[in-house]
Amino acid sequence: QVQLVESGGGLVQPGGSLRLSCAASGSIFSINNMGWYRQAPGKERELVATITSGGSTNYADSVKGRFTISRDNAKNTVYLQMNSLKPEDTAVYYCKTGVRAHWYRSEYDAWGQGTQVTVSS
Repeated sequence: QVQLVESGGGLVQPGGSLRLSCAASGSIFSINNMGWYRQAPGKERELVATITSGGSTNYADSVKGRFTISRDNAKNTVYLQMNSLKPEDTAVYYCKTGVRAHWYRSEYDAWGQGTQVTVSS
């Protein structure tokens, strides 16, 4: 079993910055894609950004130029640097990883518990 622990959320004023972290631990043979998703009240969960094991990135149009996703493969950790935050970025942010627990097991998606980000003056 893999555990994902997120940190770094909080309350920030518009225009401010936050850095989210998500560390994976437990039974890990390999980690493939990692990503961040968010869910605002009354809305569906949406993709924010993803990063492959090779470092290729993909962003939602709404965050391009403001958010940067990165990863540290040695630490099994993915980060999301969020700059120029807007009130519409307010949501619970979740990390997701594609993980294989053993070489003989198939890859599956593991989710973190979520961390609240609130952008308000």
